[in-house]
Amino acid sequence: MNIANGFRHFAQPEPVPAGPIRLGSPEHRALFCQTMLDTHDPYRPALIDWPKLDPETRDKIVSLPIWDIAVATEGRAGMNVKTFGEGIADPLLKAAVDMNGFEESRHKIVLADMVQAYGIELSPEAEYKRPRDPEFAFMRTGYSECIDSFFGFGLFKLAKDSGFFPEELVDTFEPVMREEGRHILFFVNWVAWWRRNMPWWRRPLFEAKVLIVWMFLIGERISMAKGMGDDNTKAQENNFTLNGSKELGVEVTFPELARICLAENDRRLAPYDDRLIRPRFVPAMMRLALRFAGGRKGGIA
Repeated sequence: MNIANGFRHFAQPEPVPAGPIRLGSPEHRALFCQTMLDTHDPYRPALIDWPKLDPETRDKIVSLPIWDIAVATEGRAGMNVKTFGEGIADPLLKAAVDMNGFEESRHKIVLADMVQAYGIELSPEAEYKRPRDPEFAFMRTGYSECIDSFFGFGLFKLAKDSGFFPEELVDTFEPVMREEGRHILFFVNWVAWWRRNMPWWRRPLFEAKVLIVWMFLIGERISMAKGMGDDNTKAQENNFTLNGSKELGVEVTFPELARICLAENDRRLAPYDDRLIRPRFVPAMMRLALRFAGGRKGGIA
């Protein structure tokens, strides 16, 4: 059975008319939900044929300080999205959120299979606990992915162009990168739709959650930049987004990295319907930073 059909067996497809669509309208909801369902890639992690790597390439990949946090992040994301979906009554929206949660959990399986294939040792995983506030957890996952995917797209491009990741490994991971683009597209459109449809009395609490999530994520990134104290291993893992180009053996200035990330973000989201809004905050901050950088030579990213 097609997995996408399995998730929406209880949700009738809703036609999306041509022409402009108002944010928050039923047509908007149908568009971003069905985009999530219709663009699903039914690949199966168990069938991935991990390419054989020469010893030097394998050692470089094993040495990247990201695998523990990557597996844990996807594990938490799967739990957060799945739990949020359990409380949704709307059939089409529930099907799309459940698909999102399934794909997040599948990312964890892909990463776990990869580290096993290449003999990467991971620390014991902590238990993934159900969130007390599913909506807050879903928002934290979504906004965090908007940050991490933006930089991840650029770093993946650098790893590909530099030859750090061999072509076979790039092709293997490409479906995961496509899914990250779909997830952030779905999330920001859900936020735009929900803001316009929630009861008025819920708006203050929702906006407070948005502010708290961003404060948490910004504080988390500041801690990463400071190295998180004396725990150097943890600092290296969390700093990969900020210092990833150096870890990949490529030295680029901040303006160069920012432009690569902006171009890749635009490229990966370009195939989807133009009527869907795109993540705006992180790209806007990068463009603002580039304006301040101006013609000056940027530091090493």
